[in-house]
Amino acid sequence: MKTITEKKQIEEVKDCLEGCGSVYLVGCGTCATMCHTGGKTEVLAMKAELEAARKKVSGWMVMPTACDELTGEALAEDVAAVKAADCLLVLTCAFGVQTVASYTNKPVYPALNTLFLGRETEPGHFQEVCLQCGQCLLGRYAAICPITQCAKGLLSGPCGGSKEGRCEQQSVRDCAWVLIYERLKKTGNLDKLMAPAPPRDYSKTKRPRAYETGESSRGSAEG
Repeated sequence: MKTITEKKQIEEVKDCLEGCGSVYLVGCGTCATMCHTGGKTEVLAMKAELEAARKKVSGWMVMPTACDELTGEALAEDVAAVKAADCLLVLTCAFGVQTVASYTNKPVYPALNTLFLGRETEPGHFQEVCLQCGQCLLGRYAAICPITQCAKGLLSGPCGGSKEGRCEQQSVRDCAWVLIYERLKKTGNLDKLMAPAPPRDYSKTKRPRAYETGESSRGSAEG
C-alpha cells in the first residue's frame, strides 16, 4: 500500500514560499519516490527551479521514510542547514509534511497534493484500493470494495448506466458490480447478494479520527 501524490503547480509552491529567502528541501525515499514526485530527481529539480527564482536552497535530503520517528533524527543530522533556512519545503505525502513539522518550529510547506492510498497496477499507474471508511465491507462483496471501485460508491447493486460490463462514468473501467457478481458466482456465494446492504455508519469517519487498542486501555487501568 502506498500513498499516491502529485506535484503541485509551481506557482502555488512559490506563493507559499513568498517571503522566504532560504529554503530547505525534504523528499521521501518510499511512496513519493515511487510516484516520481519526491525522490532525489524531483528534489534536485525543485532545487534548480527555486534557485532560478532567486531562492537560496540551504540544503536538502531524501529521507528513507518521511513519516516515521526517524524524521527527527534525520533533520538533526543536518541541523546547520535546517537552521539556515527560513522554511522547509516538503516533497512527501501530507503525513510526511506533518511529521516534519512536528520536529521544527520553522514554517513547513507541502510541494505535493496527497491523492489516495493505492497500489501500482502497472508501471506508473496507480489505483485507489481503500477509503479507510472504518466499516469494512469486503466480506460481503467478494473482497472487492464497492465504495472505492464503484464510481458512485453504490452498496446495493449497479446503477442503470453500466453497459456491457463497463462503468457509466469511466467507460475504460469494468463495472465494480459486475466484478463482484462474477467473483461471488465463481466462489459459490451469490446468496450474499440476497441480503440488503446495511446502512453505512458515517460516525466512523468523523474527523479527526483516533483509536486506542485494548492493550493501551488495559495498561491505563493497571497503572
